[in-house]
Amino acid sequence: MLRGPGRTTISLPPSRLEAALARLAGLHPKKIDLSLGRLERLLEALGRPQDRLPPTAHVAGTNGKGSVCAYLKAIAEARGERVHAYASPHLVRFNERITLAGKMVSDRALLDAFARCEAANKGAPITFFEITTAAAFLLFSETPADRLILEVGLGGRYDATNVIARPVVTAITPVSLDHQDFLGDTLSLIAPEKAGILKAHIPAVIGPQPAEAEEAILRIAEAVGAPTALWGRDYRAYSEHDRLVYEEENLVWDLPRPSLIGEHQIVNAGIAIAAARAMNLPETAVRDGLTRAEWPARLQRLKSGPLFDIAARAGAELWLDGGHNPAAGVALSRAMADLESRDPRPLVLVCGFSPNKDAAGYLAAFAGLARRVVAVAFASGRNGSAPADVIASAAQGEAIDAVTAGSLSAAIRNAAEGTPPPRILICGSLYLAGEVLALSEGIRPQATPG
Repeated sequence: MLRGPGRTTISLPPSRLEAALARLAGLHPKKIDLSLGRLERLLEALGRPQDRLPPTAHVAGTNGKGSVCAYLKAIAEARGERVHAYASPHLVRFNERITLAGKMVSDRALLDAFARCEAANKGAPITFFEITTAAAFLLFSETPADRLILEVGLGGRYDATNVIARPVVTAITPVSLDHQDFLGDTLSLIAPEKAGILKAHIPAVIGPQPAEAEEAILRIAEAVGAPTALWGRDYRAYSEHDRLVYEEENLVWDLPRPSLIGEHQIVNAGIAIAAARAMNLPETAVRDGLTRAEWPARLQRLKSGPLFDIAARAGAELWLDGGHNPAAGVALSRAMADLESRDPRPLVLVCGFSPNKDAAGYLAAFAGLARRVVAVAFASGRNGSAPADVIASAAQGEAIDAVTAGSLSAAIRNAAEGTPPPRILICGSLYLAGEVLALSEGIRPQATPG
């Protein structure tokens, strides 16, 4: 359904692609069942496409892995390479997950790959992410390219992407608490799952980590024989005079500031540069790629669409971010505080969260910074949405005034009230972010069925 100011609610029949996605989601009773056996069986039946991929950078972590992949893709493309990329979840269209030689995969190519995977699978149980990952590998293996940037879906050790035997580099972005129901409820349990992508003799770039996570990752690296480049020991990046400085023991690069906004993007860019160095990509490509990287819903300033129109009529700014765990909340609150110091405006959050996310932990970072929270629910989440009143209660528990709204347009109208005109940040979920971007395009987002 499409809802927006002045719009009639429209019900649209599912597309052929949406019907195929729903069918694939029915092949396993669980949406997530971490294992490699089912996928390895299917890939064998498909002729092992994972062995015919271009040189691959494999990226895991809790926060920032999508941004790191975006930088790596842009850096490689700045060198003139044709780049495949794999990411999840999507925001608006499933096709966003698969980039073939620089172009988003077509419906036709997806449907063909899905049909071949279904035929090879012969009705055996397999999760949605596993069979769609098999389809991605099939497409990657059959389309010429110079490089593949491969983002882990969940965890690392048993993630479906971890059937790649010999990547050219692995990277682990900052690890924090998330997906505890699958990965464990402490960093000492989660970090080894992320480190499960490390391979013998393959360079591993390790981003800044809490001590508990760093110790676990380095222990795994030593056990498997993976040489490490560790943030703070072997490389680092920092901002200076509105530039990015990247340093190793015998190297200093003075680079332009990354295109993605926020000080946390300095860290993400630094990890990407270290990985690019491990892939022998030159400084010129790094310099150009940093300024070309694009990654929607990562502190994105919205400048069009019906929600923007509502905000603009009140003189308010409108921003969007899909970060959804407490560590993301901390990074985002720092970025908004930096904006506040340069251009003071009251901050109002429009928030929605998946049911299993720590809304209170996320919102705690905004105590004393956000004027209020307008809580909303969304429809496209894999596990539904937390009720708006539960989110409002979480905000109130962190001493932030909070109300609920029945739609995004109502939430923006509420958030835009007040003098001076506020800075509105829509946040808390990639699914909510997808609905915002879909509304801006006047289309219906493709739900994640499994």
